[in-house]
Amino acid sequence: MALRKLGKDPESKKAGSPTVYLDDHSDNYLVQGWKVLDEERLAQMDIPPHETVVEIPRRMVQFFEEMKRGEAADV
Repeated sequence: MALRKLGKDPESKKAGSPTVYLDDHSDNYLVQGWKVLDEERLAQMDIPPHETVVEIPRRMVQFFEEMKRGEAADV
């Protein structure tokens, strides 16, 4: 597995800043972010037991490859 760091939050302090990675093998993004502990927000999501939620600032969208190419997300 080869992880490629795409970018760290440009406004974060040195340690523990949110970071976006791309796994070249699986072609999946890995996102390091702040743990979401707000029960009200978590209750609005459908999160299976094997998943978790992290939060990153909107300014980090620039590090996702599709955004660099101007592709629209399929939702």
